[in-house]
Amino acid sequence: MLRRLWLLFAQATTVALAVWFVVAAMRPRQAPVPPAVLPAAPAAPAAAAAAAPAAPAAAAPGSYAHAAQRAAPAVVSVVASKAARARGGSDDPWQRYFFGGRSRQPQVGLGSGVIVSPDGYLLTNFHVIDGADEIEVQLADGRQARARLVGTDAETDLALLQVRLERLPVVELGDLRALQVGDVVLAIGNPFNVGQTVTSGIVSALGRNRLGLSTFENYIQTDAAINPGNSGGALVDAEGRLVGINTAIYSRSGGSLGIGFAIPADAARAVMEALVRDGHVTRGWIGVEPRDLTPEIAAELRLPSASGVLIAGVLQDGPAARAGIQPGDVLTRIGGHEVASTAQLLAAVAALKPHSRTQIAVQRGAQALQLTLTVAQRPPPRRREGD
Repeated sequence: MLRRLWLLFAQATTVALAVWFVVAAMRPRQAPVPPAVLPAAPAAPAAAAAAAPAAPAAAAPGSYAHAAQRAAPAVVSVVASKAARARGGSDDPWQRYFFGGRSRQPQVGLGSGVIVSPDGYLLTNFHVIDGADEIEVQLADGRQARARLVGTDAETDLALLQVRLERLPVVELGDLRALQVGDVVLAIGNPFNVGQTVTSGIVSALGRNRLGLSTFENYIQTDAAINPGNSGGALVDAEGRLVGINTAIYSRSGGSLGIGFAIPADAARAVMEALVRDGHVTRGWIGVEPRDLTPEIAAELRLPSASGVLIAGVLQDGPAARAGIQPGDVLTRIGGHEVASTAQLLAAVAALKPHSRTQIAVQRGAQALQLTLTVAQRPPPRRREGD
């Protein structure tokens, strides 16, 4: 009898243990909550929790999201409009009768700009706002404001605007001395008016000139896509710091072919400071027509070397003429700076202070001369007829 009861007890115990094991194995596991992450205060209401902003997601390896997020808020869309003009250009009733008095449609130009100061100063291209009667900007956060034109510099294709808004995002200026060919850059702007767009590429070249885009050329070349509407936008480095103002592309179709140009940020900053301070940019001028010196010309002029800039023409009674410079001379040094190209000569002369005196080195055949020249102020560029 006792043996039978013991067998029944053993069987019941075995079945119970088997059932418990199966249940325990099939129940999902729950990770223990570390004491450090337990709430130390009552949980917030559901509505408040839903309103709290989500933390930004970590950028994927190789991503430039941080640079874009850092710079993009300071890049704006620029809308420059010209008022409608009456055809015939006159209020004379007879002219309106014969030539028509209907108004032309208002002209609207689209571009981009970059906020560079908490005071609301922003840089864009001169060709974006040239001739505009009204300029509107739209920030990345949706705010809009009318911009005041502070000043322009057509010879670098830059313009300075100002908007009156609070809590303006500002882009940080980068160090151009550290920029190298091959560095990653991002172009930010509003191409084709589709909305703010970020494209990436590298620095393809530095110091590009002789492009015929402006008088003073020292461009950063990049293969980051720059399209119509990007003009005046930002070219930033991998940290989101401003290294250039996008200004032009090489294109046969109007779209990007991987050759874009930007004005270096240090040159743009110098123009901005002059416009804020004086309302215009003051540059030195000596009154010569320079040409790059080739080995063939150097041999024809019997020069000891092919280094320097050929003076093809001298303005009568200009600063260079008064200093004794003659056509055919080769200018090799000005104000302590050696010059080997017309771009270097223009930059060196422009940096001189008007009405100051400077030493220049000239090669005239086999004769080396040292002359003293009084710098004049560069006259404003002539506008094309009809502008």
